[in-house]
Amino acid sequence: MLEVVENQLRANNPPETKETLKRLLNEGFNEKEAKQLLAGVVAAEVYEVMKANQPFDPVRFVNALNKLPKLPE
Repeated sequence: MLEVVENQLRANNPPETKETLKRLLNEGFNEKEAKQLLAGVVAAEVYEVMKANQPFDPVRFVNALNKLPKLPE
């Protein structure tokens, strides 16, 4: 999941991933902690996609990013 986060950051796609990383760093998380939180959102989205056999939902993903540091259930 961390590799997915790194790819998203490198490609700036979605841009909200980079924005969330900056926000978390400003809130006092170190880079490793912030990226682990981002990876948690990626993992939750992958789980939802596989569980319901549905496509990636960018709205759900961004909503989860906006709720960090609270992780999706």
